[in-house]
Amino acid sequence: MVQVMRPRSRPRLLALLALVPACQNPQADTSPFTTTQPMTSAFGSSSGGDTSSSSSDSGSGSHAGSTLAELSTSTSEVSTSADATTLVLDVGSDHDGGPLQPVGCKGKIDFLFVISRYNGMKYFQDQLLAAFPAFIDTIESKFVDFDYHIMVVDGDDTWGLSTCDEKCPEQCVPDYPCDYTPTTCDTTMGAGVVFPAAYGATNALCPIAGGRRYMAKGQADLKGTFSCAARLGHSGDDLIGEALTAAMLLKKFDPGECNTGFLRDDALLMITLMSNTYDDPELNSKGTPGGWTAAVREAKGGDLNSVVLLNIGDTTVPGCHEDDRLCQMVKLFPYALNREFTGKDYGAYFTEATSLVEKACEEFIPPG
Repeated sequence: MVQVMRPRSRPRLLALLALVPACQNPQADTSPFTTTQPMTSAFGSSSGGDTSSSSSDSGSGSHAGSTLAELSTSTSEVSTSADATTLVLDVGSDHDGGPLQPVGCKGKIDFLFVISRYNGMKYFQDQLLAAFPAFIDTIESKFVDFDYHIMVVDGDDTWGLSTCDEKCPEQCVPDYPCDYTPTTCDTTMGAGVVFPAAYGATNALCPIAGGRRYMAKGQADLKGTFSCAARLGHSGDDLIGEALTAAMLLKKFDPGECNTGFLRDDALLMITLMSNTYDDPELNSKGTPGGWTAAVREAKGGDLNSVVLLNIGDTTVPGCHEDDRLCQMVKLFPYALNREFTGKDYGAYFTEATSLVEKACEEFIPPG
């Protein structure tokens, strides 16, 4: 039975972007994005919520103290209208220098999967895992020199399951890793997942080569390793827009070197978002569709044409539901798809996305 989760009432959770204290003074820079007008700071002090893991013998790590504060609600960077389809580029950007001849991405693609851990996600994670092998095979067949980076990020600002951390090994889910001590990157929002831990999760360290938090070309048993990382379980949170933004910000603010090397300037970026809830402004991620989009744009050197976005979510309402901000964000990307998460075959979604990847790759102009 498919469990469809609609927006629900619960206390607002404050998501964290865990940065070591040695990072820049967050108040010193009020514009982490390149924008036409100043934007508010992406950092601020904690204002509530449970921001630390248990320090008992269960082995839980602790969070650093900085939080991911509200992103700009300004529409000067990217319109957040549900009907918006165009993007205003900065004066002086690389696109102002006249026509350029695309050289293509040449098969160099970074794949980012941002996946909810909320209740009811087991079925949908299974759908993703079933579709992934054919998707990779199709992409690989279209690019002779297929050179991939693949990273999974969850929509939660904590690691593991708090009830288990407090009561391990009694009153805990089967196979929960009570003896594992989370690292700083495990507890950093937006960092690649290497050890999914929760009810229904892999509950094991994934064999990602090279000590990275993402898979790269040459990864042994790529499909099995992806399955390990993407089986995130269904006893966590669904802060998808916030997690996406955190993953993009880690390109600049990554003292733990959690995602170092994942995003490549000369690679196309394909983002897949997956959730069974709306990213409701009252209950879920901080920020706005425009702010999240600005974070992606900044991470890709100001060029959204180098990004393909697939959102697998609750898109049953024609257009976008007023609370479905992920659906609204998709409309701000030149190459993007909104698809319904209750579909029986995600393979069809990835087939459509593959066509967008082909087109975007052909038109890709690497920086420099």
